[in-house]
Amino acid sequence: MSTMDTKDSSGDEEEAWRMKSKTLGESSHLGEVKRGQVILVAYLIATLELTFLFMQFGVMPYLAKSLGLDSVGFGYLQTVFGVLQLVGGPIFGRFADQFGTRAALILSCASGSAFFLLTSISTSIPLLFLSRLPSVFMHALPGAQKVITDLTTPSQRADALGKLGLCFGIGIIVGSALGGVLSTNFGIFVPTYVGLVGNLINTMIAMAWIPLQAPPKPDHHVMEHNTSQSGSVFSIREILRLMKFPGVMEIFLIKVFAGLPIGLFLIMFSIISMDFFGLEAVESGYLMSYFGVLQMIVQGLVIGKLTNHYTERTLLRFSIFVFAGVGLGMALMRTVWHYCIIAVPLVFAFSMLGTITDSILTKSIPSSDTGTMLGICASVQPLTRTVGPTIGGVLYKQFGVSSFGYLQLVVNIGLFVYLLKSKIPLSETK
Repeated sequence: MSTMDTKDSSGDEEEAWRMKSKTLGESSHLGEVKRGQVILVAYLIATLELTFLFMQFGVMPYLAKSLGLDSVGFGYLQTVFGVLQLVGGPIFGRFADQFGTRAALILSCASGSAFFLLTSISTSIPLLFLSRLPSVFMHALPGAQKVITDLTTPSQRADALGKLGLCFGIGIIVGSALGGVLSTNFGIFVPTYVGLVGNLINTMIAMAWIPLQAPPKPDHHVMEHNTSQSGSVFSIREILRLMKFPGVMEIFLIKVFAGLPIGLFLIMFSIISMDFFGLEAVESGYLMSYFGVLQMIVQGLVIGKLTNHYTERTLLRFSIFVFAGVGLGMALMRTVWHYCIIAVPLVFAFSMLGTITDSILTKSIPSSDTGTMLGICASVQPLTRTVGPTIGGVLYKQFGVSSFGYLQLVVNIGLFVYLLKSKIPLSETK
Protein backbone atom coordinates (compact mmCIF):
# COMPACT_ATOMS: atom_id res chain seq x y z
CA MET A 1 0.00 0.00 0.00
CA SER A 2 1.40 3.37 -1.00
CA THR A 3 1.68 6.37 1.31
CA MET A 4 -0.96 8.22 -0.74
CA ASP A 5 -3.35 5.25 -0.52
CA THR A 6 -2.82 5.07 3.21
CA LYS A 7 -3.62 8.73 3.70
CA ASP A 8 -6.73 8.40 1.54
CA SER A 9 -7.83 5.35 3.55
CA SER A 10 -7.31 7.21 6.80
CA GLY A 11 -9.32 10.15 5.49
CA ASP A 12 -12.12 7.79 4.44
CA GLU A 13 -12.18 6.28 7.95
CA GLU A 14 -12.46 9.70 9.58
CA GLU A 15 -15.20 10.80 7.14
CA ALA A 16 -17.10 7.53 7.71
CA TRP A 17 -16.98 8.15 11.45
CA ARG A 18 -18.30 11.69 11.04
CA MET A 19 -21.18 10.40 8.91
CA LYS A 20 -21.86 7.62 11.43
CA SER A 21 -21.89 10.01 14.38
CA LYS A 22 -24.86 11.79 12.79
CA THR A 23 -26.96 8.63 13.30
CA LEU A 24 -26.62 8.67 17.07
CA GLY A 25 -30.07 10.11 17.80
CA GLU A 26 -29.60 12.49 20.74
CA SER A 27 -25.87 12.30 20.22
CA SER A 28 -26.17 14.01 16.81
CA HIS A 29 -26.18 17.25 18.81
CA LEU A 30 -23.47 16.18 21.20
CA GLY A 31 -20.35 18.30 21.33
CA GLU A 32 -16.97 16.99 22.35
CA VAL A 33 -17.80 17.55 26.02
CA LYS A 34 -21.07 15.61 25.82
CA ARG A 35 -19.41 12.72 23.98
CA GLY A 36 -16.71 12.65 26.64
CA GLN A 37 -19.35 12.46 29.37
CA VAL A 38 -21.09 9.52 27.70
CA ILE A 39 -17.76 7.69 27.35
CA LEU A 40 -17.04 8.28 31.05
CA VAL A 41 -20.45 6.83 31.92
CA ALA A 42 -19.61 3.76 29.81
CA TYR A 43 -16.34 3.41 31.75
CA LEU A 44 -18.32 3.64 35.02
CA ILE A 45 -20.83 0.98 33.97
CA ALA A 46 -18.04 -1.40 32.92
CA THR A 47 -16.10 -0.78 36.16
CA LEU A 48 -19.12 -1.48 38.37
CA GLU A 49 -20.14 -4.65 36.54
CA LEU A 50 -16.58 -6.00 36.57
CA THR A 51 -16.28 -5.20 40.29
CA PHE A 52 -19.46 -7.13 41.08
CA LEU A 53 -18.35 -10.00 38.83
CA PHE A 54 -14.93 -10.38 40.47
CA MET A 55 -16.62 -10.04 43.85
CA GLN A 56 -18.67 -13.18 43.18
CA PHE A 57 -15.69 -14.98 41.60
CA GLY A 58 -13.95 -14.77 44.98
CA VAL A 59 -16.83 -16.19 47.02
CA MET A 60 -18.21 -18.70 44.52
CA PRO A 61 -15.84 -21.57 45.48
CA TYR A 62 -16.95 -21.24 49.12
CA LEU A 63 -20.64 -21.04 48.19
CA ALA A 64 -20.31 -24.09 45.96
CA LYS A 65 -18.52 -26.02 48.71
CA SER A 66 -21.18 -25.10 51.27
CA LEU A 67 -23.80 -26.64 48.95
CA GLY A 68 -21.80 -29.86 48.67
CA LEU A 69 -20.23 -29.32 45.25
CA ASP A 70 -16.80 -30.97 44.93
CA SER A 71 -13.87 -29.71 42.85
CA VAL A 72 -14.97 -31.63 39.75
CA GLY A 73 -18.48 -30.22 40.03
CA PHE A 74 -17.10 -26.74 40.50
CA GLY A 75 -15.10 -27.20 37.31
CA TYR A 76 -18.34 -28.07 35.49
CA LEU A 77 -19.93 -24.94 36.95
CA GLN A 78 -17.09 -22.80 35.59
CA THR A 79 -17.33 -24.51 32.22
CA VAL A 80 -21.06 -23.75 32.00
CA PHE A 81 -20.31 -20.09 32.72
CA GLY A 82 -17.57 -20.02 30.08
CA VAL A 83 -19.74 -21.66 27.40
CA LEU A 84 -22.64 -19.26 28.05
CA GLN A 85 -20.29 -16.26 27.77
CA LEU A 86 -18.74 -17.74 24.63
CA VAL A 87 -22.10 -18.21 22.92
CA GLY A 88 -23.56 -14.96 24.18
CA GLY A 89 -20.76 -12.59 23.10
CA PRO A 90 -21.48 -12.50 19.34
CA ILE A 91 -25.26 -12.58 19.94
CA PHE A 92 -24.98 -9.62 22.32
CA GLY A 93 -22.92 -7.78 19.73
CA ARG A 94 -25.55 -8.28 17.02
CA PHE A 95 -28.21 -7.12 19.48
CA ALA A 96 -26.20 -3.91 19.99
CA ASP A 97 -25.92 -3.39 16.22
CA GLN A 98 -29.64 -3.88 15.63
CA PHE A 99 -31.16 -2.18 18.69
CA GLY A 100 -28.46 0.29 19.77
CA THR A 101 -25.81 0.46 22.47
CA ARG A 102 -28.19 1.86 25.08
CA ALA A 103 -30.51 -1.14 24.77
CA ALA A 104 -27.54 -3.51 24.84
CA LEU A 105 -26.08 -2.03 28.03
CA ILE A 106 -29.51 -2.13 29.70
CA LEU A 107 -29.80 -5.79 28.69
CA SER A 108 -26.34 -6.54 30.15
CA CYS A 109 -27.06 -4.79 33.47
CA ALA A 110 -30.53 -6.33 33.78
CA SER A 111 -29.02 -9.78 33.08
CA GLY A 112 -26.48 -9.09 35.83
CA SER A 113 -29.35 -8.34 38.22
CA ALA A 114 -31.01 -11.65 37.31
CA PHE A 115 -27.67 -13.44 37.70
CA PHE A 116 -27.14 -12.16 41.25
CA LEU A 117 -30.81 -12.64 42.19
CA LEU A 118 -30.69 -16.33 41.23
CA THR A 119 -27.31 -16.75 42.94
CA SER A 120 -28.66 -15.17 46.15
CA ILE A 121 -31.44 -17.78 46.35
CA SER A 122 -29.24 -20.74 45.35
CA THR A 123 -29.84 -23.12 48.21
CA SER A 124 -29.16 -26.23 46.10
CA ILE A 125 -26.74 -27.32 43.38
CA PRO A 126 -29.36 -27.27 40.56
CA LEU A 127 -30.28 -23.68 41.46
CA LEU A 128 -26.60 -22.73 41.48
CA PHE A 129 -26.19 -24.06 37.93
CA LEU A 130 -29.41 -22.32 36.89
CA SER A 131 -28.05 -19.02 38.22
CA ARG A 132 -25.36 -19.06 35.50
CA LEU A 133 -27.96 -18.81 32.72
CA PRO A 134 -28.32 -14.97 32.64
CA SER A 135 -24.56 -14.65 32.12
CA VAL A 136 -25.17 -15.30 28.41
CA PHE A 137 -26.02 -11.58 28.09
CA MET A 138 -23.67 -10.13 30.73
CA HIS A 139 -21.28 -8.21 28.47
CA ALA A 140 -20.83 -4.70 29.85
CA LEU A 141 -17.22 -4.52 28.63
CA PRO A 142 -18.09 -5.11 24.94
CA GLY A 143 -21.01 -2.73 25.46
CA ALA A 144 -18.64 -0.02 26.70
CA GLN A 145 -16.31 -0.77 23.78
CA LYS A 146 -19.24 -0.26 21.41
CA VAL A 147 -19.95 3.15 22.97
CA ILE A 148 -16.30 4.11 22.49
CA THR A 149 -16.15 2.98 18.85
CA ASP A 150 -19.32 4.97 18.12
CA LEU A 151 -18.12 8.17 19.79
CA THR A 152 -14.42 8.30 18.89
CA THR A 153 -12.66 8.78 15.58
CA PRO A 154 -10.62 5.83 14.26
CA SER A 155 -7.40 7.64 15.19
CA GLN A 156 -8.58 8.05 18.82
CA ARG A 157 -10.00 4.56 19.19
CA ALA A 158 -6.99 2.54 20.39
CA ASP A 159 -6.23 5.07 23.14
CA ALA A 160 -9.85 5.14 24.34
CA LEU A 161 -10.19 1.34 24.23
CA GLY A 162 -6.91 0.97 26.12
CA LYS A 163 -8.25 2.99 29.04
CA LEU A 164 -10.83 0.28 29.63
CA GLY A 165 -7.94 -1.58 31.24
CA LEU A 166 -8.34 0.80 34.18
CA CYS A 167 -11.88 -0.50 34.60
CA PHE A 168 -10.63 -4.09 34.51
CA GLY A 169 -7.87 -3.41 37.04
CA ILE A 170 -10.24 -1.66 39.44
CA GLY A 171 -12.69 -4.53 39.08
CA ILE A 172 -10.04 -7.11 40.00
CA ILE A 173 -8.68 -5.20 43.00
CA VAL A 174 -11.87 -3.76 44.51
CA GLY A 175 -14.10 -6.71 43.62
CA SER A 176 -11.77 -9.37 45.05
CA ALA A 177 -11.18 -7.42 48.26
CA LEU A 178 -14.83 -6.43 48.74
CA GLY A 179 -16.08 -9.96 48.18
CA GLY A 180 -13.73 -11.32 50.84
CA VAL A 181 -14.61 -8.64 53.41
CA LEU A 182 -18.37 -8.90 52.92
CA SER A 183 -18.51 -12.71 52.97
CA THR A 184 -16.22 -12.97 56.02
CA ASN A 185 -17.95 -10.32 58.13
CA PHE A 186 -21.59 -10.55 57.05
CA GLY A 187 -22.20 -13.91 55.41
CA ILE A 188 -21.51 -15.72 52.17
CA PHE A 189 -24.67 -14.47 50.41
CA VAL A 190 -24.12 -10.77 51.17
CA PRO A 191 -21.86 -10.15 48.13
CA THR A 192 -24.67 -11.47 45.91
CA TYR A 193 -27.11 -8.99 47.48
CA VAL A 194 -24.65 -6.16 46.84
CA GLY A 195 -24.21 -7.35 43.25
CA LEU A 196 -28.00 -7.44 42.76
CA VAL A 197 -28.52 -3.88 44.03
CA GLY A 198 -25.44 -2.64 42.19
CA ASN A 199 -26.61 -4.02 38.85
CA LEU A 200 -30.05 -2.47 39.33
CA ILE A 201 -28.30 0.89 39.86
CA ASN A 202 -26.16 0.21 36.79
CA THR A 203 -29.33 -0.41 34.76
CA MET A 204 -30.74 2.97 35.81
CA ILE A 205 -27.43 4.67 34.96
CA ALA A 206 -27.54 3.19 31.45
CA MET A 207 -31.16 4.28 30.99
CA ALA A 208 -30.47 7.83 32.18
CA TRP A 209 -27.07 8.63 30.68
CA ILE A 210 -26.53 6.55 27.53
CA PRO A 211 -28.26 8.36 24.62
CA LEU A 212 -30.74 6.72 22.31
CA GLN A 213 -29.07 5.47 19.16
CA ALA A 214 -30.47 4.84 15.73
CA PRO A 215 -28.93 1.92 13.80
CA PRO A 216 -25.92 3.25 11.84
CA LYS A 217 -26.24 3.56 8.10
CA PRO A 218 -24.09 1.24 6.00
CA ASP A 219 -20.72 2.71 5.01
CA HIS A 220 -18.51 2.18 1.98
CA HIS A 221 -17.66 -1.42 2.96
CA VAL A 222 -21.24 -2.47 2.29
CA MET A 223 -20.70 -1.94 -1.41
CA GLU A 224 -18.75 -5.20 -1.30
CA HIS A 225 -20.52 -7.10 1.46
CA ASN A 226 -24.12 -7.33 2.61
CA THR A 227 -25.03 -5.50 5.79
CA SER A 228 -26.00 -7.41 8.92
CA GLN A 229 -28.84 -5.05 9.84
CA SER A 230 -31.20 -7.62 8.37
CA GLY A 231 -31.58 -11.11 9.71
CA SER A 232 -32.00 -12.61 13.16
CA VAL A 233 -29.88 -11.62 16.14
CA PHE A 234 -29.09 -15.33 16.46
CA SER A 235 -27.98 -15.75 12.82
CA ILE A 236 -24.68 -17.64 12.82
CA ARG A 237 -24.16 -16.93 9.12
CA GLU A 238 -24.37 -13.16 9.67
CA ILE A 239 -21.86 -13.43 12.52
CA LEU A 240 -19.40 -15.51 10.50
CA ARG A 241 -19.83 -13.21 7.48
CA LEU A 242 -17.55 -10.64 9.14
CA MET A 243 -14.62 -13.04 8.94
CA LYS A 244 -14.67 -12.66 5.14
CA PHE A 245 -13.56 -9.02 5.22
CA PRO A 246 -9.91 -8.45 4.23
CA GLY A 247 -7.50 -9.23 7.05
CA VAL A 248 -10.20 -9.96 9.66
CA MET A 249 -9.70 -13.72 9.90
CA GLU A 250 -5.89 -13.36 10.11
CA ILE A 251 -6.00 -10.73 12.86
CA PHE A 252 -8.63 -12.66 14.82
CA LEU A 253 -6.57 -15.87 14.71
CA ILE A 254 -3.48 -13.93 15.83
CA LYS A 255 -5.53 -12.55 18.73
CA VAL A 256 -6.62 -16.08 19.72
CA PHE A 257 -3.34 -17.96 19.37
CA ALA A 258 -0.92 -15.30 20.66
CA GLY A 259 -2.60 -15.13 24.05
CA LEU A 260 -3.75 -18.76 24.36
CA PRO A 261 -0.67 -20.15 26.20
CA ILE A 262 -0.76 -17.27 28.73
CA GLY A 263 -4.51 -17.81 29.09
CA LEU A 264 -3.93 -21.47 29.91
CA PHE A 265 -1.31 -20.49 32.50
CA LEU A 266 -3.62 -17.95 34.17
CA ILE A 267 -6.46 -20.47 34.34
CA MET A 268 -4.14 -22.89 36.17
CA PHE A 269 -2.62 -20.11 38.28
CA SER A 270 -4.50 -20.92 41.49
CA ILE A 271 -3.03 -24.44 41.45
CA ILE A 272 0.40 -23.25 40.28
CA SER A 273 0.55 -20.63 43.04
CA MET A 274 -0.05 -23.35 45.65
CA ASP A 275 2.02 -26.20 44.24
CA PHE A 276 4.84 -24.45 42.37
CA PHE A 277 5.23 -21.16 44.25
CA GLY A 278 4.06 -22.46 47.64
CA LEU A 279 1.79 -19.47 48.33
CA GLU A 280 -1.03 -19.22 50.84
CA ALA A 281 -4.45 -17.95 49.78
CA VAL A 282 -3.82 -14.42 51.08
CA GLU A 283 -0.48 -14.25 49.26
CA SER A 284 -2.16 -15.33 46.01
CA GLY A 285 -4.64 -12.52 46.55
CA TYR A 286 -1.80 -10.01 46.88
CA LEU A 287 -0.28 -11.34 43.67
CA MET A 288 -3.58 -10.91 41.81
CA SER A 289 -3.83 -7.35 43.14
CA TYR A 290 -0.30 -6.68 41.88
CA PHE A 291 -1.37 -7.99 38.48
CA GLY A 292 -4.39 -5.68 38.54
CA VAL A 293 -2.30 -2.61 39.44
CA LEU A 294 0.11 -3.36 36.59
CA GLN A 295 -2.78 -3.58 34.15
CA MET A 296 -4.19 -0.25 35.32
CA ILE A 297 -0.82 1.46 34.85
CA VAL A 298 -0.11 -0.09 31.45
CA GLN A 299 -3.54 0.44 29.90
CA GLY A 300 -4.25 3.75 31.58
CA LEU A 301 -0.89 5.46 31.07
CA VAL A 302 1.30 3.58 28.59
CA ILE A 303 -0.80 2.25 25.72
CA GLY A 304 -2.41 5.58 24.86
CA LYS A 305 0.97 7.28 24.50
CA LEU A 306 2.33 4.51 22.29
CA THR A 307 -0.71 4.51 19.99
CA ASN A 308 -0.18 8.22 19.43
CA HIS A 309 3.41 7.72 18.25
CA TYR A 310 3.49 4.34 16.47
CA THR A 311 1.39 2.57 13.84
CA GLU A 312 -0.90 -0.33 14.66
CA ARG A 313 1.21 -2.65 12.51
CA THR A 314 4.34 -1.76 14.52
CA LEU A 315 2.59 -2.15 17.89
CA LEU A 316 1.05 -5.48 16.89
CA ARG A 317 4.44 -6.88 15.88
CA PHE A 318 6.05 -5.49 19.03
CA SER A 319 3.43 -7.05 21.33
CA ILE A 320 3.94 -10.45 19.68
CA PHE A 321 7.73 -10.10 20.03
CA VAL A 322 7.38 -9.23 23.74
CA PHE A 323 5.03 -12.18 24.20
CA ALA A 324 7.75 -14.48 22.81
CA GLY A 325 10.24 -13.04 25.33
CA VAL A 326 7.70 -13.57 28.12
CA GLY A 327 7.46 -17.22 27.06
CA LEU A 328 11.23 -17.65 27.42
CA GLY A 329 11.10 -16.02 30.84
CA MET A 330 8.30 -18.32 31.97
CA ALA A 331 10.19 -21.37 30.76
CA LEU A 332 13.15 -20.36 32.97
CA MET A 333 11.00 -19.14 35.92
CA ARG A 334 11.66 -20.79 39.30
CA THR A 335 10.33 -18.50 42.06
CA VAL A 336 7.42 -16.14 42.63
CA TRP A 337 9.87 -13.22 42.45
CA HIS A 338 10.78 -14.28 38.92
CA TYR A 339 7.08 -14.21 38.09
CA CYS A 340 6.69 -10.70 39.54
CA ILE A 341 9.39 -9.50 37.11
CA ILE A 342 7.94 -11.39 34.15
CA ALA A 343 4.48 -10.02 34.95
CA VAL A 344 5.50 -6.53 33.79
CA PRO A 345 6.14 -7.39 30.10
CA LEU A 346 3.37 -10.02 30.29
CA VAL A 347 0.73 -7.44 31.23
CA PHE A 348 2.11 -5.00 28.65
CA ALA A 349 1.96 -7.52 25.80
CA PHE A 350 -1.41 -8.92 26.86
CA SER A 351 -2.98 -5.44 27.12
CA MET A 352 -1.40 -4.11 23.94
CA LEU A 353 -2.41 -7.16 21.90
CA GLY A 354 -6.04 -6.95 23.05
CA THR A 355 -6.34 -3.20 22.47
CA ILE A 356 -4.65 -3.13 19.07
CA THR A 357 -6.45 -6.17 17.64
CA ASP A 358 -9.84 -4.83 18.82
CA SER A 359 -9.06 -1.48 17.21
CA ILE A 360 -7.92 -3.06 13.93
CA LEU A 361 -10.91 -5.40 13.72
CA THR A 362 -13.50 -2.68 14.32
CA LYS A 363 -11.91 -0.57 11.57
CA SER A 364 -11.89 -3.49 9.13
CA ILE A 365 -15.66 -3.98 8.99
CA PRO A 366 -18.68 -1.71 8.38
CA SER A 367 -19.61 0.62 11.23
CA SER A 368 -23.00 -1.11 11.35
CA ASP A 369 -21.23 -4.32 12.45
CA THR A 370 -18.88 -3.05 15.17
CA GLY A 371 -21.04 -4.46 17.98
CA THR A 372 -20.99 -7.94 16.46
CA MET A 373 -17.23 -7.78 15.96
CA LEU A 374 -16.65 -6.65 19.55
CA GLY A 375 -18.87 -9.50 20.70
CA ILE A 376 -16.76 -11.94 18.70
CA CYS A 377 -13.60 -10.46 20.25
CA ALA A 378 -15.15 -10.78 23.71
CA SER A 379 -15.68 -14.51 23.12
CA VAL A 380 -11.93 -15.18 23.05
CA GLN A 381 -11.51 -15.23 26.84
CA PRO A 382 -14.59 -17.45 27.44
CA LEU A 383 -13.24 -19.80 24.77
CA THR A 384 -9.96 -20.02 26.69
CA ARG A 385 -11.83 -20.57 29.97
CA THR A 386 -13.86 -23.35 28.34
CA VAL A 387 -10.99 -25.40 26.87
CA GLY A 388 -8.34 -24.12 29.27
CA PRO A 389 -8.91 -26.34 32.33
CA THR A 390 -8.52 -29.53 30.27
CA ILE A 391 -5.55 -28.46 28.12
CA GLY A 392 -3.85 -26.57 30.96
CA GLY A 393 -4.30 -29.48 33.35
CA VAL A 394 -2.66 -31.91 30.93
CA LEU A 395 0.26 -29.55 30.25
CA TYR A 396 0.88 -28.90 33.93
CA LYS A 397 0.58 -32.54 34.98
CA GLN A 398 2.67 -34.00 32.16
CA PHE A 399 5.30 -31.32 31.53
CA GLY A 400 5.25 -28.83 34.40
CA VAL A 401 5.06 -25.04 34.54
CA SER A 402 7.84 -24.53 31.99
CA SER A 403 5.64 -26.09 29.27
CA PHE A 404 3.43 -22.98 29.27
CA GLY A 405 6.50 -20.84 28.64
CA TYR A 406 7.89 -22.97 25.83
CA LEU A 407 4.47 -23.09 24.15
CA GLN A 408 4.20 -19.30 24.44
CA LEU A 409 7.69 -18.87 22.96
CA VAL A 410 7.17 -21.18 19.96
CA VAL A 411 3.69 -19.91 19.08
CA ASN A 412 4.63 -16.24 19.19
CA ILE A 413 7.90 -16.63 17.30
CA GLY A 414 5.86 -18.27 14.55
CA LEU A 415 3.31 -15.45 14.61
CA PHE A 416 6.05 -12.80 14.58
CA VAL A 417 7.65 -14.31 11.48
CA TYR A 418 4.23 -14.53 9.85
CA LEU A 419 3.54 -10.84 10.56
CA LEU A 420 6.88 -9.83 9.08
CA LYS A 421 6.09 -11.60 5.81
CA SER A 422 2.31 -11.16 5.60
CA LYS A 423 0.43 -8.61 3.51
CA ILE A 424 -2.42 -8.08 5.99
CA PRO A 425 -3.99 -4.68 5.18
CA LEU A 426 -3.35 -2.47 8.22
CA SER A 427 -3.38 1.27 8.62
CA GLU A 428 0.09 2.81 8.66
CA THR A 429 -1.17 6.02 10.25
CA LYS A 430 -0.68 6.85 13.91
